[in-house]
Amino acid sequence: MNNEIKKPELLMPAGDLETLKVAVMYGADAVYIGGDMYGLRAKAKNFTMDEMREGIAFAHEYGRKVYVTANITAHNRDLDGIREYFRELVAFGKDKPDAFIISDPGVFMIAKKEAPGISIHVSTQANNTNYDTFMFWYELGASRVVAARELSLEEIAEIRRRIPKDKEIEAFVHGAMCISYSGRCLLSNYFTGRDANLGECTHSCRWKYYLMEEKRPGQYLPIEENERGTYIFNSKDLCMIEYIPELVNAGIDSFKVEGRMKTALYVATVAGIYRKAIDDYFTDPKLYEENKPMYMEEVAKGVNRQFTTGFFFGKPTHKDQIYDRSTYEKSYTYLGTITGGRNGMYRLEQKNKFSVGEEIEVVRPGSEAIKVKVLQITDEEGNDMESCPHPKQIIYVDVGIILYPYDILRRKEQE
Repeated sequence: MNNEIKKPELLMPAGDLETLKVAVMYGADAVYIGGDMYGLRAKAKNFTMDEMREGIAFAHEYGRKVYVTANITAHNRDLDGIREYFRELVAFGKDKPDAFIISDPGVFMIAKKEAPGISIHVSTQANNTNYDTFMFWYELGASRVVAARELSLEEIAEIRRRIPKDKEIEAFVHGAMCISYSGRCLLSNYFTGRDANLGECTHSCRWKYYLMEEKRPGQYLPIEENERGTYIFNSKDLCMIEYIPELVNAGIDSFKVEGRMKTALYVATVAGIYRKAIDDYFTDPKLYEENKPMYMEEVAKGVNRQFTTGFFFGKPTHKDQIYDRSTYEKSYTYLGTITGGRNGMYRLEQKNKFSVGEEIEVVRPGSEAIKVKVLQITDEEGNDMESCPHPKQIIYVDVGIILYPYDILRRKEQE
């Protein structure tokens, strides 16, 4: 491996404090999060100010970075609140965010004025598709621009050649793909009044659609229907783990994973395997090539809509891009993340029901999953339970081995 080539940043999503900490522990170099307002994931749990401060401090303790999204398309009514929001984040001092992710030019100018010491990354929502657009943002003071998802590797490589070496390119390499042009979608707003560009998307693209001819009302014509229905806007998920060399050679500085509404298990699974793939490639490209089947097997254990390479190798066909059902492919169920222990039992908040006697797996940073058996479950008071049917209940478990904070319990689903 050429030592002059910079190892790319692995940038993971987090929708809450628990997931941020998991992302850090499972190999993320940086994490992007949203506050209660101004980020494009209104349905995610998101962070209070106190949680943001705690999360950023945690990441900084491990030498990692945190970027805060403020990428809404702002209306007049939003601007005063955004100014105050940036002032509050600057007031975090040493634990202020490392960067803001912004798409709106007005919000960009407010950030420059109110938070001059914090870097600005231009969101994919700004539809950054050519080198002059990248230069426009860099000359305004952005340190990084996120490439539109519609760009090919060839186009990104040309942008890299035409911009200063110290200016960074970020690109999505894994996760859900919006069917609209870099997220510029009006379907949700039209059908439900919930504006995707204010973070309230109802994912209308995942719904089933039919075609109706104007003069034949009520006659619904399916479009490329199969036995499951017609999903003409429903994209497969992006996955580029088999193409790390191509991403590196195109000059991408940050590999971004989508998913601020995903579970800690998803974040741990994807972060852990991308971390290994990147590190393997920079250790020895032959090792990376040998491990490709394993990477794909492991990354598929996170919920997904099957995988595509998106636009990286040219415009995808309908077969390449469209996912023909509304449900995810899911091979494992998230049971909870270990947060502590007492008297040989280990504490977690229950995410899905499991029972004494079940075979489950323990996932932990930097190691293969460990198969164990649930020997005992108790409630917070120490009362034995045969199962844990109540979501978010605090329980204690014994699985026959020592567990550590950030170990994750999962159950393999029946095929």
